[in-house]
Amino acid sequence: MQDKNQLKIAIVKLSALGDIVHAAIVLQFIKKHCPNAHITWLVDARFASLLKDHPLIDELVVLPLKESFKKSYKIIKTLGKFDKIIDLQGLFKSAVVAKLLGKEIYGFSRESVKEKIAARLYRHKFKIDYNENIIVRNLSLVGYALNFGFDRGEILEKSPCFEICKKFKNESGKKRVLIAAFASEESKIYDKFKDVIRLLDDCEIYLCYGSESEKTRAEAIISGTSAKLLEKLSIKDMIDYIASCDLVIGNDSGLTHLAWAVNRPSITLFGNRPSHRNAFVTEINLVVDMGKEIDARSIDKNDFCIREIYPETVANFAKRLLNG
Repeated sequence: MQDKNQLKIAIVKLSALGDIVHAAIVLQFIKKHCPNAHITWLVDARFASLLKDHPLIDELVVLPLKESFKKSYKIIKTLGKFDKIIDLQGLFKSAVVAKLLGKEIYGFSRESVKEKIAARLYRHKFKIDYNENIIVRNLSLVGYALNFGFDRGEILEKSPCFEICKKFKNESGKKRVLIAAFASEESKIYDKFKDVIRLLDDCEIYLCYGSESEKTRAEAIISGTSAKLLEKLSIKDMIDYIASCDLVIGNDSGLTHLAWAVNRPSITLFGNRPSHRNAFVTEINLVVDMGKEIDARSIDKNDFCIREIYPETVANFAKRLLNG
């Protein structure tokens, strides 16, 4: 039973996979600074499986937003009052959801948010550069709402952001590498993974996929190589599988970012997206980009410069991480 004196916090982060992965770190910081807080997280039904049974979420509210806003509205209105409502999404849709929850809404300021109209619905507005690193942005807003600070060292020392069951074991005697070759947009997809695989032929390499079209493309990539196709897994099993890997290589996508979230080595490839914003670099989480100065507000989706990354560059970074 919930204590009436508990601080009731609502987190609004509805979608998508990668954005939720980047936001999940706030949970351990909230529990660290407000250990008795009751955390409710509102999420779009399409991405709810990622957060289901999360040990730091007291209540997960699943909204069928794509199916029916009316149904979502009815669910929201049953939730009662919250002391703090934090909109980490920064979209008009998420701001409306936050507004339906109550008045004490914390969100990014007009200058700091993707959809400026969203800021009109917030009572408390936090200003931060839109191009600031996404992990720093998320923690800064939550810190503003809950009156705590943090430093880079605390991020580096984070616990895994998702629970790991250790159900996948590597008994091959080789380093296990997962390649997440696909993304939501074609301009984010690297086209030379076959060459990377051939340069890492002493590793146990798997490619994952999410749809039948991705499966077809994955089969073409691994054809003529020693790499294998990873069976299609639930997102929970994928988290466990990533935790068993020695390295994850992929595009700027949720699956690649999961490696960072569970403290596993990763290489994230960037072309037309800002690597400094979308990935938190550590000694074991590296990025390869084209060296461009990219404004996150002005993405050219017809820029396929990610294809200009040399596979040798990716393989050399991989060997560095795999060999310690």
